[in-house]
Amino acid sequence: MQKQVEIRMHESHLDPPSPPEESMCGGCCDKITKNLILMLTVLGVIIGSVAGILLRYASPLPPDVIMVIAFPGDILMRILITGLAGLDAKSSGRLGTRAMVYYMSTTIIAAVLGVILVLLIHPGNPKLKANLGEGKRNDELSSLDAFFDLIRNLFPENLVQACFQQIQTVSSKVEVGPPPHPNRFGRNATKSAAKYVIKKSLQFKSGMNVLGLIGFFVAFGICMGKMGERAKLMLEFFNVLNEIVMRLVGMIMWYSPIGIACLICGKIISINDLEMVAKQLGMYMVTVIIGLIIHGGIFLPLIYFIFVRKNPFTFFMGIFQAWVTALGTASSAGTLPVTFRCLEENLGIDKRVTRFVLPVGATINMDGTALYEAVAAIFIAQMNGIELDPGQIVTVSLTATLASVGAASIPSAGLVTMLLILTAVGLPTQDISLLVAVDWLL
Repeated sequence: MQKQVEIRMHESHLDPPSPPEESMCGGCCDKITKNLILMLTVLGVIIGSVAGILLRYASPLPPDVIMVIAFPGDILMRILITGLAGLDAKSSGRLGTRAMVYYMSTTIIAAVLGVILVLLIHPGNPKLKANLGEGKRNDELSSLDAFFDLIRNLFPENLVQACFQQIQTVSSKVEVGPPPHPNRFGRNATKSAAKYVIKKSLQFKSGMNVLGLIGFFVAFGICMGKMGERAKLMLEFFNVLNEIVMRLVGMIMWYSPIGIACLICGKIISINDLEMVAKQLGMYMVTVIIGLIIHGGIFLPLIYFIFVRKNPFTFFMGIFQAWVTALGTASSAGTLPVTFRCLEENLGIDKRVTRFVLPVGATINMDGTALYEAVAAIFIAQMNGIELDPGQIVTVSLTATLASVGAASIPSAGLVTMLLILTAVGLPTQDISLLVAVDWLL
């Protein structure tokens, strides 16, 4: 009996049990599935870009046709943003402090890098202003109004309303003074110019108030964390809700290549004169893109390597799907569900970390926006032949950092907060409209 046991032990030692075939096949299928979605998404970007360029050479397309082409992409944006409903903002003081230090440090680095590049390359030229013409003046906008609107949106009065609307100051001209009195023949005795005053009011406009939602759920998570065991049921609810949302995002990913291709194609077609824009604003675009490449390809990987001591590019490959989705949607808020999935499933990062770092970072850690706005402000100064002194350049850097923190994580939000920077250094705010054509791409 003892010999039989020894023989069996010896055989089991020589022939270890092989993993089940089903688990091996399942693992291979998962890898193929993930890579297939990534390849299809990249293919969608390429097809959308090529199709958009080719369709530009066709006869002018009616607006309805362009709308139909971009419609699947609009659906993708709407589906992705619903994933924000599952955010859990529970955090610890230590994690929060580290995150905030990182956020502000990288944003300041991005803004300073943008200032240095635009001063070295000097893409702005007064002759360029003559070609582009005067921008569209909007006297109704005020930097103080824009700043206060950001603060108002941080504290939404109605959480449900914040899911689809945000508050904005609106100005309107109101006629004052009595109308001219008619004479006995029924005609106006005198003709005087009507007098108007600007009346401001608060109105709600369409668009998710991401800043307000994040602010509320950060406070909600902190309070829930302090309650301990009494909040355990609520915590389990959000964990289950998160799992449901992540499964929905997994299904949405199969649709994303089509949506991203349509988004990019529609945007390229909608630019009126792409060739002229490229010639006139080419150096400005090159300056911004070089800054983004240096910041994203050198500075951020260097910070990662110094503190983590691992290969940063291996980490970046794990979030490549999120990068491509962000490229197509031009929205860090819309990309959040995909980013969660990449970090947690591809890279195995703790959910307690991602739940705090990602939503807050997507709202206040906009390095690209800080760099872009710093370059744009000095570019507008160069285009108008205005020399900025060192104090004004420092003001541009600091204001660009603060403006990027307040910018909403939605497409073209930087154009709104850029008003703060131009006003701070006395630059013409109407020239912002000259950059609209290339804003989406940058």
